[in-house]
Amino acid sequence: MSHRHLPSWLKPAPDSVVADNLKLGKWPWLDAVHLLWSVWVFVTPVFSGGFTLRWTLITLWSYPLFLLLYALTLLASRRTAPLFALGMIVLTFALLPVYPSGISYFIFGCVMLRTGCARGTARYLLELVALNVVFMALALWIGYPWQSIASVPVLSIIIGLIVNVERASSEKDAALRLSHEEVRRLAATAERERIGRDLHDLLGHTLSLITLKLELSRKLFERDPARSQGELAEAEQIARDALAQVRSAVTGFRAADMAAEIASAHLLLESSRVHLRHAPPPPMPGWIECGLAMVLREAVTNIARHAQAGEATIALRIEGDAVLLEVADDGRGGVSANGNGLAGMRERVAALGGTLHIDSPRGAGTRLSVRVPLGQGDAAPARRERIAGQHASAEARA
Repeated sequence: MSHRHLPSWLKPAPDSVVADNLKLGKWPWLDAVHLLWSVWVFVTPVFSGGFTLRWTLITLWSYPLFLLLYALTLLASRRTAPLFALGMIVLTFALLPVYPSGISYFIFGCVMLRTGCARGTARYLLELVALNVVFMALALWIGYPWQSIASVPVLSIIIGLIVNVERASSEKDAALRLSHEEVRRLAATAERERIGRDLHDLLGHTLSLITLKLELSRKLFERDPARSQGELAEAEQIARDALAQVRSAVTGFRAADMAAEIASAHLLLESSRVHLRHAPPPPMPGWIECGLAMVLREAVTNIARHAQAGEATIALRIEGDAVLLEVADDGRGGVSANGNGLAGMRERVAALGGTLHIDSPRGAGTRLSVRVPLGQGDAAPARRERIAGQHASAEARA
């Protein structure tokens, strides 16, 4: 059902658990699976007096109220969600003298106090202890058996701490994802600013000089045609020199990007719970570094999205007259020859004049090996131009 058709009090707040699940592409009510534990509401009467009429009547109104409080804890903002979790606990205390099944509501309230709220471990533990002290005092005063009094605090504290660890890990992953996106954004902004400065410094004086030459040629066209042609020839040569400088600059725009790409890969994989091992990249020609950085980005993205790996390795080294890039993971393997963006990577490697090999046995991880010759003579400039063109297209799409 679309959120537009829900009443305002049932729409998820931007910082709610449901909204967070939606942002991550998960089922919004994923946390509702924990409601399976509420089966103890219906099991408790077997050990405490049976399914009486009073138990039935209280269950008919208290259980729907508990479900509503549970849903509101997941839908509410982190600031107001604790109120609904405390509502479950208050419901338990109100029913405790006549309804032992309500103890389940108390355990859910203790757990949801952390699930839907941003709390530190120390503060949450203190709240758990305080709530359980109140529960034990009330249960002793009513006359509950000591088994119930002893078991409930143990269960609520153990389950609460487990949920606390899970939520802390989830919040850390979210922070890592934000850091990764921020690194990408800042890197792109810095790159655009640097390109703007470089092009301004490179072309500003040159274009001004060409303009002056053309104006002088126009004024001399009738009085001194020979000199006018000379000025045009000089303007043409300046323009050719400027074009060569622009091509050279475009080739070098990404010369130092491999280290930044590895740092970005580290953030992406760590946020996907994949441990990355790598070493600093060796110095290499800028046009090779540019192309391999784009290949590495695609390979790391594939690991994060498809590999289901626990560990990955990036190795970049110079072997003889070639640069070798190896990206390996211990995931599920079984990658097809042109699957998961490999066709695009092959095109990039081919533009570098290199070769790409992939070894991906099913269930035994994937190893991607790229070998690019350092290049000598006339072939290297042509490759540099192809890489510069590919990089410009990639930046435009980004």
